Parts: sequence; structure tokens; C-alpha cells
Amino acid sequence: MKTSDADILIVPGYTNSGPDHWQSRWQRRLKTARRVEQAEWSKPVREDWTERMAAAVNASTRPVVIIAHSLGVAIAVQAIPDYRKKVAGAFFAAPPDVENPEIRPKHLMTFGPYPRDPLPFPSVTIASRNDPFSTFEKAEDIAAAWGSLFIDARNAGHLNAKSGHGPWPEGSMILAKFLSHL
Repeated sequence: MKTSDADILIVPGYTNSGPDHWQSRWQRRLKTARRVEQAEWSKPVREDWTERMAAAVNASTRPVVIIAHSLGVAIAVQAIPDYRKKVAGAFFAAPPDVENPEIRPKHLMTFGPYPRDPLPFPSVTIASRNDPFSTFEKAEDIAAAWGSLFIDARNAGHLNAKSGHGPWPEGSMILAKFLSHL
């Protein structure tokens, strides 16, 4: 699949993805990409966020490819029962452990637990061994439950601009290879 054949949905996490974040850079570069906007980026409410996610999928005119980071992964997965249009695949980066009582801010726990059923579409999940928002083992476990191809990003932090992943060319290559198999 080419990006021009899909509606690419960029799904940021808590506080959105700033202009230097790889998601924002990819959105500017990919002609068919649009961001799933949330009314309140710093005070996420699960029902509101999943409703906006499902609405974005359902408004699509082509097969959907989801590109989610952090809490955006939880949103994309929690909204699956409300998708009425075809999702061709999902690219998940740095899923947080939304079941961990130590997560901050604490209200992010309202986005858990993750469903553990296999996803109804192909996916790839990329996680780091030193992500402050999830253990590597938790990310690997949830990816296995979903039937997601799991990629070890080594010690890459939270895979965001703060951890040095502004352009994230390795992520672009993984996305290109993933799309070629859809």
C-alpha cells in the first residue's frame, strides 16, 4: 500500500505532539495524513478521546492507517468497537502502561486496561527498553496479545522529540516496510 492509497490518521498522546515531534513532521510530509484532534490535550477523558478517534476513522474515504504514539495507542485500541470503516493497519510507538498505578498524571489510568484480544487489522508496535512510561516487558506482552509485530527500539526513551526522535528516520523506514506489506 502506498500512503496515497490510505487515509493516514496521526494519533498523538497526552499533551499532543509538538512541531518537532516525528508525528508532526510525518504529518507535514504525508499528503493524506491528518491529526485526530482532541478538545482538551492536557486533560484527556477516555470517552471523549475514543469518540473523536472513532469519528476520524468513520469519516475516512479510503482504508485507514493509524500512526499512534503513547496514549494515542490506547485511544486507537480502545475505540476499535466503534470503527465502521476499514482499518488497513496500525503503527504503534511507545504504548504507555495505563494499568501502572505509578503513571503520572494519575488519570491516564482511566485509559486502561488494554483490550487483550487480537486486533482486527495488522499492526506493528515499537517499544524502548528505557521508556519512563512503560516497561519493555509490558509493551512486549500487550503487543503479543494483539498479534502485533513487535520491534525493540533498544534504549530510545519515550520515542519522542525529548528523547531525540524528532525526524526519527528509523521509524520512517519501519513504516515504509509495514505499508509495503499491507
